[in-house]
Amino acid sequence: MNEAGGVHGRALELVTLDDANQVPRAEANTRELVEKTRVFALFGYASATLSRPALPIVAQHNVPFLAPFTGADPMRVFNRNVYNVRAGYADELEKIVEHYLTLGSKRFAIVHYDDVVGRENLTAVERALKKHNLAPASVAAFKDRAKPDIDGGVKTVAQGQPDVVILTTLYKATSDFVKASRKSGLNAQMVSNSFPGASPLAKELGADGAGVAVSQVVPPPTQRSLPVVREYQDAISKHLGRKEFSFTSLEAYISAKVAVEALKRAGPKPTRESYMAALDGLRNFDAGGFFVSFSPTNHNGSTQVEMTVIGGALKFNY
Repeated sequence: MNEAGGVHGRALELVTLDDANQVPRAEANTRELVEKTRVFALFGYASATLSRPALPIVAQHNVPFLAPFTGADPMRVFNRNVYNVRAGYADELEKIVEHYLTLGSKRFAIVHYDDVVGRENLTAVERALKKHNLAPASVAAFKDRAKPDIDGGVKTVAQGQPDVVILTTLYKATSDFVKASRKSGLNAQMVSNSFPGASPLAKELGADGAGVAVSQVVPPPTQRSLPVVREYQDAISKHLGRKEFSFTSLEAYISAKVAVEALKRAGPKPTRESYMAALDGLRNFDAGGFFVSFSPTNHNGSTQVEMTVIGGALKFNY
């Protein structure tokens, strides 16, 4: 956008601070960005855990908060300042259940963290299964994110003799669980939601990743038939000097297109209020084959979910 002259002749500036995946730093960074740097809007915090401390500050200063990188329910409850571009974890988990039910699977296990978001993931799976008069065959809940009891979790899940194991954990725990399951003889279909990040998960799994399914909230970053993917690939190749594509950076690219489109519509002298009004007015905005819609009462822009499978050489099939 800046190479093309900016938005209404004004250049965009991206100010970034590292939170080191620490909640206190995420909160301190928000105060610095909003109260000292006086940014126009916030964009792309890395999780619900890191995003939630920003919400009181966002409300106090009436700051637009776009595209938090999470599908957790606490960030999807309507907030006039928060705009989610991606689908929610509940959308993903329902898609996973529906997909495998159509293939004849009936016995589902879920692996989750024993925290607010993890328990909501469990509830989403239970809700999807209940529509078909089913319940989870087994459940493994990790109390310690830093040191999850993988072997204990595998034993608990195996007792339910599941056809499908749904994982909602970080990529290292998910990878360790898959590897331990296969060593133990548990041959259920392993499927993860998008939470761990598809590319880091595939890399961590290595050769053990073949056949593991991952739900996605954006199209595959190799699907050049879509205009937004072609644009994205060209931009990444130009920016990095190499073809390093991922679902995560494609999601960020789409979110940035949404942010810029609303800025265009807000006019040459945008205020935070006019910017949020422009976002509220986005109806079926076509980012290039990926559609986003907001309204004054709904700030969850997409429910699109696709299923992919890790193939050879860390490639994703869809």
